[in-house]
Amino acid sequence: DDGQTTIAPAEIEKLFERFYRVDKSRSRARGGTGLGLSIVKDIIEAHNGQIVAKQSKIGGLIFTFKLPLQAKDS
Repeated sequence: DDGQTTIAPAEIEKLFERFYRVDKSRSRARGGTGLGLSIVKDIIEAHNGQIVAKQSKIGGLIFTFKLPLQAKDS
């Protein structure tokens, strides 16, 4: 939860897509590759968890993830 500028609601789900970057004007020399949140989501889902992002009331985003206490039986 932070007070930074937020992104459009339609873009929130895209945050977890590979190579997606909110700020299209950032060059790769100064910005990321757009892989970080995609990797985080893959790891959490590999452990049968979930991750979501939503807008904060004070601006910015809130990221919430849930992991099960026990692994599902196969």
